Amino acid sequence: MKLIVLLPMQESLGPNFWRSSLSIFFFIVGFNLILPEMNAFITQLGGASCKGLIITLFSISALLSRPFSGKLSDVIGRKKVIYFGIFISFFVATLYPFFLTVPLFLSLRFIHGLAAGFTPTGATALVTDLIPEKKRGHAMGIWGTSISLGIGVGQGLGSYIFQLGGFDCLFGCAAFFSGLSLLLTLKIRETLPLPKKFSVDLLKIRRKDLFEKNVLPAAIAMVLTAPCSGFLFVLTPDISENLGIEMKGLYLGIYAIPTILVRLFYGKLFENVKREIAMLVACIFLLASMILLQHTESILTYTCSALIFGIATGISSPTLFAWTADLSPTSRRGVGASTVFIALELGVMIGSASTLIFSTHTSSYINNSLLIGIGLILVAMIYLLKRLSIKRET
Repeated sequence: MKLIVLLPMQESLGPNFWRSSLSIFFFIVGFNLILPEMNAFITQLGGASCKGLIITLFSISALLSRPFSGKLSDVIGRKKVIYFGIFISFFVATLYPFFLTVPLFLSLRFIHGLAAGFTPTGATALVTDLIPEKKRGHAMGIWGTSISLGIGVGQGLGSYIFQLGGFDCLFGCAAFFSGLSLLLTLKIRETLPLPKKFSVDLLKIRRKDLFEKNVLPAAIAMVLTAPCSGFLFVLTPDISENLGIEMKGLYLGIYAIPTILVRLFYGKLFENVKREIAMLVACIFLLASMILLQHTESILTYTCSALIFGIATGISSPTLFAWTADLSPTSRRGVGASTVFIALELGVMIGSASTLIFSTHTSSYINNSLLIGIGLILVAMIYLLKRLSIKRET
């Protein structure tokens, strides 16, 4: 069955798409590998109260860099933007073992965010150029599978690698995966016609470079649902520890399984469904997952929450990126991708920063944080229903 679904896509997408998907997979593995042990690392440095800043500073940097990466992707080329992010990811991973105070470590987290701000933006614009319009939802499902698989594999392996070789080994492996991403990118063909040479003037950001107004519906849906990921990055290592689970990234490792399965069949399920309806379905699963996690007292509930969260992201991610591709003008695909990634980073930042409001690391700290995520999902559902109502009236 799997072959029946994938073979037509392999014929139409070509090697550039598959190299790009494998490259983004290794890139995502590279910076997710270290996340399950970051709470322990900063605690070891004496910064336990700053756990929420690990993701927040990363997200702020990624968010601030998106307008630059989006503009540059549309002017100097997709690949140059991808290269810059990979180089940042590689070098920062090699520096972590030497930055052993809380301020220095957090400064590296901020710099590391530049990698996430550049590479996915350029890569998404590149694959949008490559995929056939009629297969956009299905292709974005496969593209999103590579990203989700990277998150799941990275999070799942992180604690295991740490247990085998400690932090130095963990950071070394993160750099290694970034190197693999670079090697694959070298083989990818540039898709931007007539790219220009870089000049300092290109770093001047005008209002039109900040966002693409046509993709705002997808961006709004993203910013309201992405906080859940921010909560999970910060909270699931602590929840795992509370349950006696040594693999602190297990939650996001488990979620990758249903995500991949859903995305492989995404085209058959949602290709001809309105994007708003697909997102509503995703929100229902996302809501159920957050409620289960809020009431997790056993490994069974923890696992069920992760599996349902995987179904939610398996639907939402390809829907949002296909929606973005639908709405983006051809000449502004880089800015369009940047706009939705800005929404993603803003959402993750809202989620991770919200955990800082609750200072104690008790069950109430976790429950109160997740309550904010549940509220935002409900707002997202109201927004999507309102859009559908307006479309029916017109």
